[in-house]
Amino acid sequence: MSWIKTVPYSNATGKLKKLYDRVKGPDNNIDNIMMLHSLRPHSMEGHMAIYKYVLHHSGNKIPKWFLEALGVWVSSLNECNYCVDHHFAGMKRLLGDTPRADAIRVAIETRNLDAAPLDAAQKLAMDYARILTRDPAGLTKDHTIALRNAGYSDGEILEINQVSAYFSYANRTVLGLGCSTKGDILGLSPNKSDDPDNWNHT
Repeated sequence: MSWIKTVPYSNATGKLKKLYDRVKGPDNNIDNIMMLHSLRPHSMEGHMAIYKYVLHHSGNKIPKWFLEALGVWVSSLNECNYCVDHHFAGMKRLLGDTPRADAIRVAIETRNLDAAPLDAAQKLAMDYARILTRDPAGLTKDHTIALRNAGYSDGEILEINQVSAYFSYANRTVLGLGCSTKGDILGLSPNKSDDPDNWNHT
């Protein structure tokens, strides 16, 4: 499931076992992206903290399904199928509209955001995420002004930035270490957003 050794849940001890117990899903399932960190538990702790606080925190104002859509978009741009599959499943579950979710995925895969069933502000956020992913130095203050003029608050612009940036980190972790979805349960996430310290996946 990866190009480096990992420690399965059944063999975990000490700090790693405690972290696994915090992030596990049904039947003690540990997402492979988290298991990648098993030889350095401190980096798993850092990864999980930023993931939970950036994407699954009650302080966010942008709907979680759209933050997931940004993640699917960035992951697709980075050709990270692992994150596309995981977070599309999460987006679809959160959106609760299968035809719309499928249409968003088609638009992402064909790089045709004009065809996506998203509003103008959401498409602008997706374009910001595209530039941040492909040409980060190409972003200017005008892009932030455009997002603000589209109705996003500065805090929401920060959410768009942080989710987009986080996914490039996650994609590089996955792609750089050969992580696959084998054995994973797609679409699980730490859904108890009102408890930032609850990392369990459901």
